[in-house]
Amino acid sequence: MTPSQTPPPPRPAPEARIELDGGLTLRAFEGEADLPEYFRTVDESVEHLRPWMPWVAEHSRESTADFLAGRAALWASGASYSYAIVLDGALVGSCGLHRHDDTPDGTLEIGYWLHPSATGRGLATRAARALVDQAFRLPDVTAVEIVHDAANHSSAAVPSRLGFTDHLRRPHEPTAPGETGEDRVWRLSR
Repeated sequence: MTPSQTPPPPRPAPEARIELDGGLTLRAFEGEADLPEYFRTVDESVEHLRPWMPWVAEHSRESTADFLAGRAALWASGASYSYAIVLDGALVGSCGLHRHDDTPDGTLEIGYWLHPSATGRGLATRAARALVDQAFRLPDVTAVEIVHDAANHSSAAVPSRLGFTDHLRRPHEPTAPGETGEDRVWRLSR
């Protein structure tokens, strides 16, 4: 870079750490430092996640390490903002804001999962609400979507509670054992 050139301004990004009440924290993954606890959390959740999360079929310490190793670069590029869900100091799941090739411009998709011991307490709803707030702080985001298989009723409860609109249904190739082949797309506009 020559002295007359100025670097581009940093890309706006959501907060890397979000403190919520009741001991709930969302924080950007910390790479290899998170490996032991994140691997254990996923490992204990495999049967709970298997029906809906295709990546569980490939779960291993190596795949978990690869996932964590890529988080910082994806965050910096604005492609994906992945968070550890931490309750009272223990990692209990993951959530994030993601840009996908098939997602309309200006739209981020929220994803989430929890360890089975952390379900049924509103944690996914609270995490998703915080992610909606973060998404709408980004100047290029006009809508947020939550997408899940139509048979995943637990995932459907989150956008329903948060005022998302049941936007559309679309076919998809099932990639996990519980999937029916129909995506349910929920949308919330700015």
